[in-house]
Amino acid sequence: MTDENKVAETVSADEKLDSAGAAGAGTSGVANDSCAAGAAGAAGATPSPKRCRRKVTAVVATVVVVLVAAGAGFMVWHDQPSFCNAICHTPMDGYLTTYESTPGEAATDKWGNQVADASSMLAPVHAQEGITCVGCHVPQMSEQVTEGLGWLTGSYSVVQTADERFVPEEKSLSDLTAARGIASEAFCLNSGCHVNDDGSTMTRDDLVEKTSYMKRNPHVQEHGEVACSECHKAHRASTVYCSKCHSDATIPDGWISYKEAEALEPTAVE
Repeated sequence: MTDENKVAETVSADEKLDSAGAAGAGTSGVANDSCAAGAAGAAGATPSPKRCRRKVTAVVATVVVVLVAAGAGFMVWHDQPSFCNAICHTPMDGYLTTYESTPGEAATDKWGNQVADASSMLAPVHAQEGITCVGCHVPQMSEQVTEGLGWLTGSYSVVQTADERFVPEEKSLSDLTAARGIASEAFCLNSGCHVNDDGSTMTRDDLVEKTSYMKRNPHVQEHGEVACSECHKAHRASTVYCSKCHSDATIPDGWISYKEAEALEPTAVE
């Protein structure tokens, strides 16, 4: 074979390869065009029921998560003193002020009167221990409904304070325990509140023993059962109830006599 024939065959082979490559490229292009058309068609088509269900499920799940998180946050706030002041009880400013007072320092009671030592009020003392309003004012559904309706309609009784504010009338210990169906003494003497050094539930006899050093022991019930709240006040200076009759009753620092307490009570306003 001559050199010229070899060159001719080589050129012919290269041309065949180029033609095959072009044909392959054309086929690939057609396939790509078909995929693009299919994708475009899929994009324009109505979503399948299964895909719609997935979207609805995702939206519902998101809403549920948001509601649960919001509810949890609300419940945490519900247990804080600021909740009572901001949401339910418009005239609760005086109560919140006592809670935020510092034991050992002068303060103002819920009625706007000066208190020599905030330690004489149970609210700030309990606050130091991390106890919030609902630690004592355990919310019951019946109470919350009644108080909520009273707040919405403005049909609740208030008293005018020394600094011309209006606050709710004072509740007795029996008022606080009625909805829970427990005895007044059990309000404070229980395993979750005041206990003995060994962890046992404190009793009246234990209290008598603790104050046996006093000239007139306030925990000895000489005149029948006297509720703890007759002396121990949460949002105003605690009062020595015995001084109502006994002039020699010991009055602890920061506390006030029964007559002084009577003079501080404001007049109810309808």
